[in-house]
Amino acid sequence: MLRFKNLASGSTGNATVVEGRSGAEVRRLLVDCGLGIRQLQARLAQAQLQTEDLNAIFITHEHSDHIGCAQTLALRYRIPVWMSRGTHAALGSPDFDGLMHVARDMDAIDMGTFQALPFTVPHDAQEPLQLKCSDANMRLGILTDLGHASAHVLRQLQDCHALMIEANHDPEMLDASRYPLFLKRRVAGPYGHLANAATADILRTVQHSGLRCVVAAHLSAKNNTAALAQQALASALGWATENIVVASPVHGTEWLNIDALG
Repeated sequence: MLRFKNLASGSTGNATVVEGRSGAEVRRLLVDCGLGIRQLQARLAQAQLQTEDLNAIFITHEHSDHIGCAQTLALRYRIPVWMSRGTHAALGSPDFDGLMHVARDMDAIDMGTFQALPFTVPHDAQEPLQLKCSDANMRLGILTDLGHASAHVLRQLQDCHALMIEANHDPEMLDASRYPLFLKRRVAGPYGHLANAATADILRTVQHSGLRCVVAAHLSAKNNTAALAQQALASALGWATENIVVASPVHGTEWLNIDALG
């Protein structure tokens, strides 16, 4: 069984728990750790988890809303951490006391009850990675923080039963915002963040009969709304708008059991 719960999504912090069960064995991966440690523990408690329940941490890239308390958490609770060499270097090569493992494009991480497959994405970070998590039956794609979908990205999403995917901004809202011009260009650029329409295009490309769940993630608090994101993504899939889950920066999402969806 494969399920996931977003704990926080947005520029104020990102963290998602992926859980795989096989018989009595349960393994959990924290994807990104962009919160303070007390805040993270509070969000885990809301998910009926403790920090000791985490078996590993995966960091997608070095931006502060994704790295957060990762080093403190790993060292305090002796949790293994995976990240790319580029991410580690961009962070200043911090000492993880033997807990760090190098994540590489298309080099699967064996979590015991499921597999986590990193893949490269176009984003303005140093060797950023996103993930596809799979067990014997289900596949979850996690795709946030990218400026466009390369052919390599699309290949990884083709057969997913659930997607947590960035729908960062509405171009008109971004253009009318008080962001300085350089930041508008960065966000809207090919190595920035996905607009709602770009995310919709990705969904049209990768949609298949087995796709059961789509979570709109990493929405800009100033340059998007949940309603706009839901409308764009639902229209692309031919779904009702309420069937698009929106990850909140404060509440994340509920637990989503991929096997039970659809």
